[in-house]
Amino acid sequence: MFSLKDKVALVTGASQGIGRVTALALAEAGAKVAVAARNTEKLNAVAAEITAVGGQALAVSMDVADAEQIKAGFKQVLEKFGKLDILVNNAAVTRDGLALRMKLEDWDAVIRTNLTGAHLCAQQALGPMMRQRWGRIINVTSVVAQTGNAGQANYVAAKAGLIGLTKAIAVEIASRNITVNAVAPGFIATPMTDPLPDKVKQEMQAKIPLGRMGTDRDVAAAIVFLASEEAGYITGHVLDVNGGMYMA
Repeated sequence: MFSLKDKVALVTGASQGIGRVTALALAEAGAKVAVAARNTEKLNAVAAEITAVGGQALAVSMDVADAEQIKAGFKQVLEKFGKLDILVNNAAVTRDGLALRMKLEDWDAVIRTNLTGAHLCAQQALGPMMRQRWGRIINVTSVVAQTGNAGQANYVAAKAGLIGLTKAIAVEIASRNITVNAVAPGFIATPMTDPLPDKVKQEMQAKIPLGRMGTDRDVAAAIVFLASEEAGYITGHVLDVNGGMYMA
């Protein structure tokens, strides 16, 4: 079940948190994994973790806010592995602030990375996937895209846009045996949530029916499933991984 043997995956935002653990989980399932992010030192460490247990990995320095870096990064992956089967759009940034006072540069930075970057990566992935008539695109959105969240108008808008993008591309490309889905994590213990005050964490945890914060492994497991053959009849779907925090 859920074997990804002989598949090639690219994970953006793979230097830490959900992206790192997803890359490790995909490799564990048998995939060759390209890890992409801006922090080359951390990327090399992730690639080394994969190769240390017998996997194949490639570290790709890539800022998804830069279209030319995306093109160059995908070219590297295709030159190294000869194909691309799975794309995980995980890269994201935050520039929080009240909507009333949000600076245009903070709005643009978040939309550019979290939404436009995912779109540009999908564009690069679709060519090779269409040629082989098989592919999986998995976009990492967020529970706040479904619930809203004060002080994050830019982040929420980008993540909600990612859900719309998922559904639009899913419809466009379904005839080529390519599925496009989203995973919506809830309150997950990651480097992005670590700086939150303990009081805020306790208040958030009280809203989770399962009574605990999620782990990056919880999210990675959902991504591995959606990347597998067993999920081949699922497309345009948002898989909630939130402990019951939000139930559509």
